[in-house]
Amino acid sequence: MQLVKRIGFFLALNLVIVLTLSTVMSLLGVNRYLYANGLNLTSLAIYCLVWGFGGAFISLALSRVMAKWTMGVQLVNDNTYDARLVELKHTVHELSRQAGLKVMPEVGYYESPDLNAFATGPTKNRSLVAVSTGLLRSMNRDEVRGVLAHEVAHIANGDMVTMTLLQGVVNAFVMFLARIVAYGITQLMRGDEDESPVGGFAFYAISFVLELVFMIFGSMIVARFSRWRE
Repeated sequence: MQLVKRIGFFLALNLVIVLTLSTVMSLLGVNRYLYANGLNLTSLAIYCLVWGFGGAFISLALSRVMAKWTMGVQLVNDNTYDARLVELKHTVHELSRQAGLKVMPEVGYYESPDLNAFATGPTKNRSLVAVSTGLLRSMNRDEVRGVLAHEVAHIANGDMVTMTLLQGVVNAFVMFLARIVAYGITQLMRGDEDESPVGGFAFYAISFVLELVFMIFGSMIVARFSRWRE
């Protein structure tokens, strides 16, 4: 459940960022330039790629901070006297060195009865490994080490960046498809004698709704891929 919650939150964060970027660009009048002479697929594709990947990488940049906030992660203090936490941090750093990481990940824990752990962060040098208190209480030393090795491997393999690239592709496709469909709908809504430019309120509203709907389906693809990689 915690894994689903965490994946869902980051997908929702990405959705909010992409829709915000899209809204800002519309309010700034970018749509008028994109559709000034009809539908320019090349310009639209470039626009969607830039802002689609932009939204994904903004989400990645915020991932470590947002994980701490949403999951209530507390970092393991160097001065802690809790033997379990001391061993937790030592094990993560030992595994990280074995995996070739030059900068040690932050190590944290959060209150939850579920047996769960995760790794996140924008880069290998700015990463976080966190575990639930339920995992620490229920698993023995070897089991915890196995879980931590799995999470450190995600960092060493750059899996967060892989997920971001996939999310960027999904974002770009969603933005592109939403605008293509919105353009077609607004063209059908206009009369033969209506010469008003494309990109008005109707186009903006339809694009926004379609982006929201398409992004939900796109997020399902990303979530399934994320769970498959686990």
